[in-house]
Amino acid sequence: MEEKLVTLAILTYSKAQILKNVLENEGIEAYIHNVNLIQPVISSGVRVRIKESDLPRALKIVEDSAWLSEEIGEEKPKKQRSNKILVPVDFSDYSMKACEFGFNFAAEIHAEVVLMHVYFSPVYMPSLQYATEGFGMPVEPEMGIKHLLETVHAQLNKLTDSIKEKIAKGELPDVKYTCVLREGVPEEEILHYARTEKPLIIIMGTRGEGEKEMDLIGSVTAEIIDRSPTFVYAIPEGAKKKNFKEIRKVALITNFDQRDLMAFDSLITTFKDYSFEIAFLNLTSDEQKRTWNEIKLAGIKEYFKKQYPQLSIGYDVIPGDNLLANLDKYVKANNIDVLCISNYKRNVFARLFNPSIARRMIFHTSTPILVIK
Repeated sequence: MEEKLVTLAILTYSKAQILKNVLENEGIEAYIHNVNLIQPVISSGVRVRIKESDLPRALKIVEDSAWLSEEIGEEKPKKQRSNKILVPVDFSDYSMKACEFGFNFAAEIHAEVVLMHVYFSPVYMPSLQYATEGFGMPVEPEMGIKHLLETVHAQLNKLTDSIKEKIAKGELPDVKYTCVLREGVPEEEILHYARTEKPLIIIMGTRGEGEKEMDLIGSVTAEIIDRSPTFVYAIPEGAKKKNFKEIRKVALITNFDQRDLMAFDSLITTFKDYSFEIAFLNLTSDEQKRTWNEIKLAGIKEYFKKQYPQLSIGYDVIPGDNLLANLDKYVKANNIDVLCISNYKRNVFARLFNPSIARRMIFHTSTPILVIK
């Protein structure tokens, strides 16, 4: 009987090709599924599959691969954050919503907005060679690039014209903004900019409630949430608030890790000019732990009440097997405006096989998510 294939990782096509070659050099057969055969490099979230018996060895290889993990090496001195707000755009309605939020926030803190669009070139190729024969289609890279660039520039001009019009009408504040155009894999280019330029925050739109998680497994927003070195504010399509001044109630999800307490300090320091009512939430499916977790939450509340007496702080435990559905009910019942999550770095294994709560939540809620770094 043929051995069962299992999914080892879900990656962009270029990374999947590299991983496939690495595995095959180690004697492990690997297959790439869900590929767009016409334009393979544009496929987002392709699956690298292997035989089930090869999984232990393959996991060890993945863990040891620096190209797939977060940057490894000696920690470099931290560069001071710039006075910029990064807003990645894809010319959709929900990215325009992110623009509106970004401009309003920039006006409040006297910052500059950077609008970034990343596009794929039809002939964008990683260092590996691909076989193009057999598809029965002529390849005209120059014409393809020219047409693509014309389209991208036309869309960018349309976006800037729309922004200028909104500024003229008073619908958007008149703040300094620049446009950045990059070629490559969107999530990689956005993360590279975030690491080198150190913006204050990345504000992104996401389709939010109603989308299937599997449809968005390669979501750019999800990748940025997992790997960004700075704050990320993810705005679902159905979100109502257009600036931080309108936000009244914030829920901070905690699992009592010390890093959650540090994240809370970072949140209060960064948004010290805003007045939020804050609720600490713990998600647990273990009923036996609920009472003990409530005691911990009460202790956290008292600690921060002493540290920040001006804040209104509460707490609650979200029970049940379907935690995300219960969390949605809590958010709606308590009129929560924003969900805050500390998404600290996790290893490669955790990122690929156990997506963070922040990543899962962007597919299950219409409430904006602020990821604290």
